[in-house]
Amino acid sequence: MTTPKPIALVTGASRGIGRAVALELARQGWRVVCAARSQKALEALDDEIKAAGGEATLVPLDLRDYDGIDRLGGALFERFGKLDALAACAGALGALTPAHQASPALMDEVMGVNFTANQRLIRAMHPLLRASDAGRAVFISSGAARDPKAYWGPYAASKAALEALVRCYAAENAVTPIKANLFNPGPVRTAMRAKAFPGEDPMTLPTPEDVAPQIVKMLRADCAASGETIRFQN
Repeated sequence: MTTPKPIALVTGASRGIGRAVALELARQGWRVVCAARSQKALEALDDEIKAAGGEATLVPLDLRDYDGIDRLGGALFERFGKLDALAACAGALGALTPAHQASPALMDEVMGVNFTANQRLIRAMHPLLRASDAGRAVFISSGAARDPKAYWGPYAASKAALEALVRCYAAENAVTPIKANLFNPGPVRTAMRAKAFPGEDPMTLPTPEDVAPQIVKMLRADCAASGETIRFQN
């Protein structure tokens, strides 16, 4: 009898770290549910996953469509009945600006993607993770959460809030099989990093493909850590 593939949901799967994680999961034998805003980019990812011998389910979704996150939870329950791993890789930098000049629209965008959407993912996916023998969840954080700099207020605040939320969630599940952790990739060669540091030489930075295997390791059933912030080891 063939052993069923473990199932993972990856947000922000169309580019950067999320894309690399989705591909790495597929290479390691997972069934990957890939969520991102761009249908075209998801289709290109699907081609690569199939070429690697993997299986993907594509979900075009703006994570600020919170009702859409709820619908996704219901659809995954109907199709799979469980979720073995959640890799919450989507993120928004917003604009670097003085705190007193941050507009409501900017705060809504950054907090919406980096914090509120992840809370809604926890809310929608918790029953599915609980149905797994070893539900695992990883959320992408940043050094800005603990060492905020001038002009980084919206982004730093959103990541600090995310870290607090995930630690609470991990503590609440201490007596369940669920493990939830944060991952700080540090500087990585992504479009977001280039936007934040336009003068930096991207060739000096690790790639998303360098980072992805460590995240996938945190999603495996043998990951015993929970409530921790784990930094990328290059």
